[in-house]
Amino acid sequence: MPAPVIALKDVHLSLKGNAGSVDILRGIDLDVAEGETLALIGPSGSGKSSLLMVMSGLEQATRGSVQVLGEELTRFDEDGLARVRRQRMGIVFQSFHLIPTMTALENVAMPLELSGVADAFERAAQELDAVGLGKRANHYPTQLSGGEQQRVALARAAATRPKILLADEPTGNLDGPNGEAVVKLLFDLRDKYGATLVIVTHADDLAARCDRVIRLRDGLIDNGARA
Repeated sequence: MPAPVIALKDVHLSLKGNAGSVDILRGIDLDVAEGETLALIGPSGSGKSSLLMVMSGLEQATRGSVQVLGEELTRFDEDGLARVRRQRMGIVFQSFHLIPTMTALENVAMPLELSGVADAFERAAQELDAVGLGKRANHYPTQLSGGEQQRVALARAAATRPKILLADEPTGNLDGPNGEAVVKLLFDLRDKYGATLVIVTHADDLAARCDRVIRLRDGLIDNGARA
């Protein structure tokens, strides 16, 4: 049986707050297979977004093992983690995280340039075309609607041909039609590049489209609710 592309063993995450240390994740064991589409659901504060951040290396686990594509993320420093994300992952956030002083084209080309891709802007233009924004390439984020900004974020995530796509509430700031368009694009990107897709969502209809659904509660996987 092939090794999972994401393997979490006894993962804990504690963050310091004003009242002291807060346990966010309290012992997560989870394997994600190559090409799988996994939904992480649960009430607010259950730890699902934190779990996604640990998978990406944007949060460092306090304890436990986090293996992604055979590499132990807990052994990397910040530069090493950034390199892994840039080369192997695409990440889409609810709040888009576009750089306001860059055009749509420049936002998409940026991770390619950082990776030393010679035709960064040509590839970025292709990705914008793929999400229907070829004619908006020279517009800045403030000149784009919320749905358009999220499509730029999707193009940026896909530009590096990632093995893993991570999406944190990708439709959370969008209305129904825009949200559905973004979901279709996200699944299209998964199919186009054969990527493993992990989605944090509150939307039951989006979760139902995934191969597997994991519910978190109080920093633990709710095994009784696993689908």
